[in-house]
Formats: sequence, C-alpha cells, structure tokens
Amino acid sequence: MRIWFMAARPRTLPAGVAPVLVGTALAIHEGTFRAGAFIAALLGAIFIQVGANLSNDYSDARRGADTEDRLGPVRVTAGGLVPPRQVLTATYVSFGVAVLCGIYLIIIAGWVILAIGAASILAGVLYTGGPRPYGYEGLGDVFVFLFFGLVAVTGSYYAQVEHLEWEAFALAVPVGLIAAAILDVNNIRDAPTDARVGKRTLAVRLGRARARDLYALEIFAAFVIPAVVWLAGDLDAWLLLTWLALPLAVPLVRLVRTHDDGPTLNGALAKTGMLQLAFCALLGAGLLLS
Repeated sequence: MRIWFMAARPRTLPAGVAPVLVGTALAIHEGTFRAGAFIAALLGAIFIQVGANLSNDYSDARRGADTEDRLGPVRVTAGGLVPPRQVLTATYVSFGVAVLCGIYLIIIAGWVILAIGAASILAGVLYTGGPRPYGYEGLGDVFVFLFFGLVAVTGSYYAQVEHLEWEAFALAVPVGLIAAAILDVNNIRDAPTDARVGKRTLAVRLGRARARDLYALEIFAAFVIPAVVWLAGDLDAWLLLTWLALPLAVPLVRLVRTHDDGPTLNGALAKTGMLQLAFCALLGAGLLLS
C-alpha cells in the first residue's frame, strides 16, 4: 500500500481537488448545490489525477526518462518496485473509477460532461504517452493550465448549474496558474536529467533561471486576478481573502529561486500543492461569503 500511495503522487493531488472546490463554491454563491455532483466531481478529478500520474510513471519508464540519477522521488516502474503491467492495470482502474463518476454526472448534468471527462483523460494519457507526448515538447504547462484550471473549475461549476458565466472562467485562471506552477517546480528539479533523455519540458527549453521567473509570475499573478474579478463584476471584496495565503507564497518563491537540490525542490513541490489548496479554499470561502 505504501508503494502504491507513492505511485499516486499525493503531493500533486491538490491540483485535482482545488478546482472542484472553487467551481462548486461559485455555484453555491448562485444558490445551487448538488451534493452528489460535488462528490462525483471531486472523486472523478482525484482519480483522473492519479491515473495521469500512473500513466506518466509507466510511459516515462518505457522512454528511459526516469533514470537513477533523477533528483525526484523514486518512480515505481523505473525503480522496479512494481511490474510495468501492474502499473498499466492500475492506470486503467483509476481512469475506470473516473469514468463511473462521469457517468453519474452525465445523467444529472448532460452530455457536456462526457466531452469534459473524455478530454481530461486523453490529456492525462498523452502527457507522456502516445507517439508524440506533449510533455516532451514543452507543452505540459499549457495543458495543466487548461485542464486543472479552466476545464476543471468550469466543469465543476457546470455540473451544478448546467450553464456557464464569465466569472467561472475568470476564477479558473488563478487556479490553473498555480497548478502550472506545481508542474514547473517538478520540471525545474528534473531539468538536467530530462535534457539528457530528450524530454524538452519548458524548464529545459527556457533554462532553470527563466523557469524560476515563470514560477514566480504564475504564483503572484494568481493573487492579482481575484481583485480584478471583484472590481469588474458583482462579487464582493471577500474574494481578497486569498491574500491571506501570500505569507505562504513569498517564501516559497524565494525557496524555488535559490535552491537546486532535490530534497528542497521536492519539499517546494509539496508546498506549492498545499498553497494551491489553501488559495482555493480561501477563494471558495470568499465566494460563499459574497
């Protein structure tokens, strides 16, 4: 169980949970809450994240990207802890659970959920799988922003109210930015080993220094957007509750900027995930109080 827990990469799971909280909180602000839809969306998002992590573990091992000198935690396939076929089976099981959650959401909210779920699973598989994995071409950050920000927040919101408003898209942007920052820390850490095996992540393409600048930009831009949404729309200044997470963000940006070693960046990865969860919990609270 400990090995499978490690394979699921729990430090990345806030990226799946956080957008569901925001989308659901916005729906509650508008007077609608479906408990079943919330639970199904939350479980579906978590199992899509786990499935994507397992798929990534399996595909990177097959392509030789997870070498012994990588700075991150041991990957279960490349490390020989679990046979590749078992990892692939677990990937199918995780996505299967997500599909079951999606079927329930389709029943109560319509076929739009089918498109959202299918696209999300496909994006998770093709990150490092398939003939042209986009994670190897520096496009991972874009897809994480889209699917763990825009798609996840608006999809969770749609599952509740069955329509879309501009606020759902606007509030999805900071969620996606911090999700992309989680991936940035991972890629900054792995840049030397990724470059040797031809995995051209954005950190490899830009270099570590510019990737760190991008990380800082993503984090701080996320804190600006709630204020813009408040000034531009009908939501209250309670959205600025997100600024209470700034004391977590500032030292984290400094930590990523000044360290290259694996243990420190592994810690920064976990802390960025917790920052996203704290930010989204505060954003959700601000929506409920508005």
